[in-house]
Amino acid sequence: MAIAGSGGLVPRIQNAGFTAFATSPMVHHDPAPPSQTRKPLEVMDARAATIEFADNFAERGARRMALAMPDVIRAFRPDLVLRDETDLGTTIAAELLDVPVATHLVLAAGLLIRPELVAPRLDALRAEHGLPPDPALTRLTSGLVLTDAAPSFRSPKSPLPMRPTPYNSFDTPRASARADRPGIYVTLGTIFNHASGDLFERLLAGLADLDVDVVATVGEGTDPADLGPQPTHVRVERFLPQREVLPAVDLVISHGGSGSLMATLAHGLPSLLLPLGADQPHNGMRAVELGVAATLDAATVTSEEVGARARELLADEAVRARCVAVADEWRELPGPSVAVAALEGAAS
Repeated sequence: MAIAGSGGLVPRIQNAGFTAFATSPMVHHDPAPPSQTRKPLEVMDARAATIEFADNFAERGARRMALAMPDVIRAFRPDLVLRDETDLGTTIAAELLDVPVATHLVLAAGLLIRPELVAPRLDALRAEHGLPPDPALTRLTSGLVLTDAAPSFRSPKSPLPMRPTPYNSFDTPRASARADRPGIYVTLGTIFNHASGDLFERLLAGLADLDVDVVATVGEGTDPADLGPQPTHVRVERFLPQREVLPAVDLVISHGGSGSLMATLAHGLPSLLLPLGADQPHNGMRAVELGVAATLDAATVTSEEVGARARELLADEAVRARCVAVADEWRELPGPSVAVAALEGAAS
């Protein structure tokens, strides 16, 4: 097995013991410097996020992968290429070289890829490579599809119909009795924290007066000291593994990225979401629809609103029960061996 990724990820792939192929120069996705100034807060609504995705992933990103991946495929000669669902260019490269493709879902709600925005851009790229148009995006939905998420979270309104094979890679304990003193975890992920403005300050100020223990991670590029002094019950770190934090808290306050939100639900925990862009507005809408989260407007929310909404969610046993039900659904799925067997079958 080999893994292709942006140049900045190649050392990590190699350190994990895998053969790596770079699809861009090493400067792409290089780690953030030890400390950097946070940029002003940027918030996109769902519509703007779909347009931005089409411009970035169906235009620039797809073009980069369609150019880079043929050389990777020729060099490694795989029997199967596994892409994530936001990688729209690898399907073109694989089609040119007649290699089957499997897809792994990574967008929790499944609403970010809009055919009316993505298909024209991809068809123009396909024409450049001598391929016929694919207005229905059938190349993105055919073949094996895997998902490591609770099937019920994927929206039935997803414009790309798929029948994924679900599995569960999360090793999470069943929800236990809550501690006398609740815990709250605050995170804005690994990318959007760089353009969060004063959002961290507002979030922590809203939690300062609550009788809870707070753990916040601000990212490798932000110095926790930049947020100023905090009460003794508020701990701020650059990074902590979520697998260590989530079992010890009762509520997660996040941007609603697919990774953070799915890990939260895998632990049966409710969320207070402040979507900033990408798949987050759609994830927030779906989470509210399922009754497993509440949302606030990151651009306008006050610290008082944060504290009040957090207090309400901590006391809402019905929301907690729905989150536990999603976690139980997920826990009943088969383990990663099912995904491995499916990939082996698709490659044979």
